[in-house]
Amino acid sequence: MSKIVGVAGSLRSGSLNAALLRAAAELMPAGSELEIGTIKGIPLYDGDLEQAEGIPPAVALLKEQIAVADALLLVTPEYNNSMPGVFKNALDWLSRPPADSARIFRGRRVAVIGASPGGFGTVLSQNAWLPVLRTLGMQPWFGGRLMVSHAGKAFNESGELVDEQVREQLREFNRNFVEFLKN
Repeated sequence: MSKIVGVAGSLRSGSLNAALLRAAAELMPAGSELEIGTIKGIPLYDGDLEQAEGIPPAVALLKEQIAVADALLLVTPEYNNSMPGVFKNALDWLSRPPADSARIFRGRRVAVIGASPGGFGTVLSQNAWLPVLRTLGMQPWFGGRLMVSHAGKAFNESGELVDEQVREQLREFNRNFVEFLKN
């Protein structure tokens, strides 16, 4: 059984990326599981806060979810041609303290997907994640990319993925990522 933890990089309740993550969880192949983690409740990183209070509970919870998983799926919006600040902030917290970062990230397999209302999908955001993933010592999967453009048309008002072509692309992405995890 392959276990993946997926995290959407938006705090908005109607987030297209949270909807994409939920759809990914529904479309996992047999013998695999996608558990949804969250960045909600993670404060802005502040070294003084870390020193005074330690790791916040929301960070500790997500760290443990990732630590016991086989892989991580980042579902990233694209803000101003890059990754969202709240999403990067969450990974900054997850890498604290530095002595614990390797347990969470080193050698962990990771894939990045995303959805955007714009025409270019999340290509720039996905590319912006590469130096971060490299610095954390992760193993990105480059066997497929999924960038849902014009995502407002792919999901209905309830956040359900209704575009059959995107559903099939997501199903195939999941299947190939899970196959990568077996090697």
